[in-house]
Amino acid sequence: MNKVFKYSAAFLFLFITKSSFAQLNNAIDSLSYSIGINIGENISNQGLEPNIEILSKAISDILSKQPLLIQSQECNAYIQSYFQKEFARKAEAGKKVGEDFLAQNATKEGVKTTASGLQYLVLTEGTGAKPVSTDKVKVHYHGTTIDGKVFDSSVNRGTPSEFGVTQVIQGWVEALQLMPTGSKWRLFIPSGLAYGPQGSRGIGPNEVLIFEVELIEIVKEG
Repeated sequence: MNKVFKYSAAFLFLFITKSSFAQLNNAIDSLSYSIGINIGENISNQGLEPNIEILSKAISDILSKQPLLIQSQECNAYIQSYFQKEFARKAEAGKKVGEDFLAQNATKEGVKTTASGLQYLVLTEGTGAKPVSTDKVKVHYHGTTIDGKVFDSSVNRGTPSEFGVTQVIQGWVEALQLMPTGSKWRLFIPSGLAYGPQGSRGIGPNEVLIFEVELIEIVKEG
């Protein structure tokens, strides 16, 4: 996060003087433009919508050595506080969206809910053995958020995955031990059985996850 703001002044300086950079006439121009793209993408990836006018004033104040509205030594603390509050807001919103989704989903035909809150829909019922916690399994899976965003998929990669039953998120640990080998289930995993309020890469705080999981086999070691 600090890296983003470390370079935001340079990015915005390029932004507000963009007319003078309309042409890339030399290596420094190309370097400057490339840095601007990199910084702009970093800021965009943070989901920020800054007030360009205020940010431009801050840049101007720094470069012209004018009195600052917020002292530079206070900036990092303010930025950290802002993002902590924003993260908490998103976590609370994610929790509400997830709870509403699961409540509605539980009423759909064929969806079963376990004591932990895990929900699943049997797409194909296998006839093989069920894994236990000490087993290693081979699976194909496709993971999305409730709005359909794919965050991980062995199906898309074209290669099944192998791992120990207890080496995955808790919702998977529970589901795998309920599935007969050969089964294909759709799992609806509450955030408390997934990545919780902290989230993970590509997964927001308190997000419910949906997986289609095919249990191909229990892998025999040795």
